[in-house]
Amino acid sequence: MMCGFLGVFLGMEKMVACLYKRPDALCRLICFPWAGGGTSQLAEWGKLFSSSIEVFSVRFPGRESRLTEPFAKDMTTLVNEITSVLLKELEEKPFAFFGHSFGSYISFAVALHLKEKYGLEPVHLFVSGAHAPHSEAFLPIKSIPIHDTDDEDILTHIQSLGGTPSQLMENEDIKKHLILTIREDLRVLQTFSFKKPEKNIPFSCDITCFDGSEDKPHDSEAWHDLTSGDTSFYKLPGGHFYLLEPSNVIFLTKHIARCIENAGL
Repeated sequence: MMCGFLGVFLGMEKMVACLYKRPDALCRLICFPWAGGGTSQLAEWGKLFSSSIEVFSVRFPGRESRLTEPFAKDMTTLVNEITSVLLKELEEKPFAFFGHSFGSYISFAVALHLKEKYGLEPVHLFVSGAHAPHSEAFLPIKSIPIHDTDDEDILTHIQSLGGTPSQLMENEDIKKHLILTIREDLRVLQTFSFKKPEKNIPFSCDITCFDGSEDKPHDSEAWHDLTSGDTSFYKLPGGHFYLLEPSNVIFLTKHIARCIENAGL
């Protein structure tokens, strides 16, 4: 029994960054970072919430303290790992999910698995910079030729999106690892397929979609098809990484806190 507990504890330490621990919180906000991203920016959100919300930032394999671990080979493997490590916490008290870009798709896939297998559902799903997963707009992502794409092209794409400090790009090892990580994250995304059921609506929680006003348009409206709850849409000033702007962080965290409070926990 002790071994099982230790395994889950070590799994949590490995997978979750929680910089502001709040054991008495009423709800947890589980954050899923973007492709190539780590836990630091979203974990820092913890200090902006009241004591009623505890923030977890999920660390995917192949980065930060999991640098020596192999990358996830597909979406199912990643979802199963995240679910098995977080399940006890998610059963213990209400939770909400926030994901940005790649993280939105991961958060959706985890939420879907939790609902189908355990009957668990977030009190609110916050998605950012992402198409609805059943939208035709998502399909081009699945056809990007990852193995045939040059490092330079991936680098150009990373730089065009912003969000990565230029000094990091001056370090050859960091640059190479970032390109590899984006490649691997994209490969995981391409193994994900979701078809909206004809009759069953997957969720009943509210969904809020955020986007940068200067980012390429996303098919956010189609998220409306995935819940019987309310769906809201917000555009905030900036490009794909609008959520790193301090003024937008303030808006996002205040809005998320209000939505969680309104969930009537």
